[in-house]
Amino acid sequence: MIKFTNVTKMYRKGRVHALNNVSLFIGKGEFVYIIGPTGAGKSTFIKLLYREEKATSGEVEVNGTNLSKIRNSRVPYYRRKIGVVFQDYKLLPKKTVFENIAFALEVIGKSPRVIRKQVLTILQLVGLEDKAKAFPHELSGGQQQRVAIARALINNPGVMIADEPTGNLDPESSKEIMKLLEEISKRGTTIVMVTHDRQMVNTYKHRTITIESGFISNDTMGGGYNDNLQTW
Repeated sequence: MIKFTNVTKMYRKGRVHALNNVSLFIGKGEFVYIIGPTGAGKSTFIKLLYREEKATSGEVEVNGTNLSKIRNSRVPYYRRKIGVVFQDYKLLPKKTVFENIAFALEVIGKSPRVIRKQVLTILQLVGLEDKAKAFPHELSGGQQQRVAIARALINNPGVMIADEPTGNLDPESSKEIMKLLEEISKRGTTIVMVTHDRQMVNTYKHRTITIESGFISNDTMGGGYNDNLQTW
């Protein structure tokens, strides 16, 4: 569950409004696209979700946690309950696939037995059982993104934030990642995906929120780009 209530985010001592009085609700298990032109406020929106940024005013609530009130010392614990996937994968190059995923469990003190069981289970979900001992440079872009998704899922998060997850991928790999994200959503994880891929949004239709100049200009439950909106 994600709830924005009258959220405004300003930079440069109030001279730049990245978000302007935004209010919305995203329910459990929803798959939501965030679209809009460069500089519209999309990146700020997701940074507020994983608490890299804090709202100037208003409240951001994720799975019962009010991010407008949470202390900075509690942010690392909050982030364990969400998953984040980036366009550039952010894998550790000197660790194997297994080790990259396991690292997220090691930092919270899980036992080796539990780690092995959970990592092997998540590798099966993303279809990489045979790549556990491979290093990132030995994988295709699509496979690396699957590892990043597996790592984001390993702590069973209620929310997954995907920032341009198909931006560096070829069309076939992009389709595979989209199908995987849809499967994850069906299992009850809320997916919030920022994308510029018009074809992807129109093919895999889900609720689509358009941000322009810091405002929500369109919120379409049926999905797809609104033809009356600017083409980006």
